[in-house]
Amino acid sequence: MKYVPMIGVETHVQLKTHTKLFAAVGNDARNAPPNSLISHICVGMPGALPVLNARAVDISILAAFALNTKPQSFSKFERKHYFYPDLPKGYQITQYEDPIIKDGEVAISVDGQSRRIGIERANLEEDAGKSTHPAGADYSLVDLNRAGTPLLEIVSKPELHSAQEAKAYARELYLLMKYAGVSDGDLYHGHLRFDVNVSVSQDPNKPGTRAEVKNLNSFRSVEAAVNYELTRQAEILRNGGNITQETRGWDEAKQKTFAQRTKEEAEDYRYMPEPDIPPVELEDSYIEELRKNLPRLPGEIRIELSKTGIGTQVIEDILDRASIIKPILDVLDAAGAEDARRIAFWLIQAEQADEVMAGEIAPEVDSARLISLSKMVDGGQLSSSAAKKVFERILTTHDDPQVIAEELNLLQVSDENALEKVAAEVIAENASVAEDIKRGQTKAVGYLVGQVMAKTKGQANPALAQQIIKKLLNI
Repeated sequence: MKYVPMIGVETHVQLKTHTKLFAAVGNDARNAPPNSLISHICVGMPGALPVLNARAVDISILAAFALNTKPQSFSKFERKHYFYPDLPKGYQITQYEDPIIKDGEVAISVDGQSRRIGIERANLEEDAGKSTHPAGADYSLVDLNRAGTPLLEIVSKPELHSAQEAKAYARELYLLMKYAGVSDGDLYHGHLRFDVNVSVSQDPNKPGTRAEVKNLNSFRSVEAAVNYELTRQAEILRNGGNITQETRGWDEAKQKTFAQRTKEEAEDYRYMPEPDIPPVELEDSYIEELRKNLPRLPGEIRIELSKTGIGTQVIEDILDRASIIKPILDVLDAAGAEDARRIAFWLIQAEQADEVMAGEIAPEVDSARLISLSKMVDGGQLSSSAAKKVFERILTTHDDPQVIAEELNLLQVSDENALEKVAAEVIAENASVAEDIKRGQTKAVGYLVGQVMAKTKGQANPALAQQIIKKLLNI
């Protein structure tokens, strides 16, 4: 019996603001001591009056553009009631009836097949705190540093039909939010958290009973959790059982989901209008002004990088390393595809080498020196291995490539007269090899080139050395 998977993803995106959504308290809790970034507003003290962070609204507008839609001119806030230890107010301020974003789409590609996944809605809301459960202890701890952190909850339509598509969607949404300046995109610290709603059905037009797997913070976990759920649900149905609508967790170590609680419906949250936050009304002129500040998005960057002739997978590797994109595109604009392609591979390798970089490539690496270095390779002044050594120095100094190459004694010998003398000596010292070459064993030319390289301590231009040897041997 065949079952059709129907998958939707709810993504909580932490917005890139300095302060929380309704309080003038720092928004970066990554290295903060527990409960050090809180105020009377974060914990809902009596009489506390929240004030909406205007920057969070601006960022949400950018998110709408990144999702290929426009923000709503009118949106408003509600209180969503539930009672957890990490939510001291007893309610979360969110948007329900009129969110700031409706519709939109995310373009994905899986196995060369492109699809557009619809966006149902995206609403502004505050985060709750965090509960931790020390191993072996009979108590839990609550850290409220994240309480009030601004989130954009982006809800896709249930239009994903495989774990691979769910993973591709999660990654593309991450790239869109990062490149649009919506979020830092720090997955390790939960700046994007994915909840996947998974169901299987025999009717492709009607979803089955869904299970929601919450708080996934990697693309790999999204793929693995969806795969597990699809298998689990199909097996239950084949055995004549029924799927329970519930919330499930993900055990990374065991690579399986586990039941947490039955799934709440909207009426369980007792939504009510938020009395302290007025509706948000956006003028068209204000929206269009912000559109002008929208950075270059992944789709546009892919088109530009494809002009270098770099393969699709390498382009994706570059997109995962945002700091190297500007130098590559600067070189592409100033010098062309060949230099940009060469420099792209240098930059990728440098990003991967911890001993070269302390984090990321500095975006101020100037294209002029990169181009100069690439031209030295083209002109035969540097071998590819020598150029990489010069490149590493460029990333940590302001020196000119020519100066670095001379200082490191890396410049290739391309003087024909000088190389011809060395080649003649090598041929004389290896007469039997030379005779073999003349009799047709042309692969042995490489041996003689190696001898020239040894005599010049690796500084001979190998292509020129080969050319000279062939000329001297009349082949």
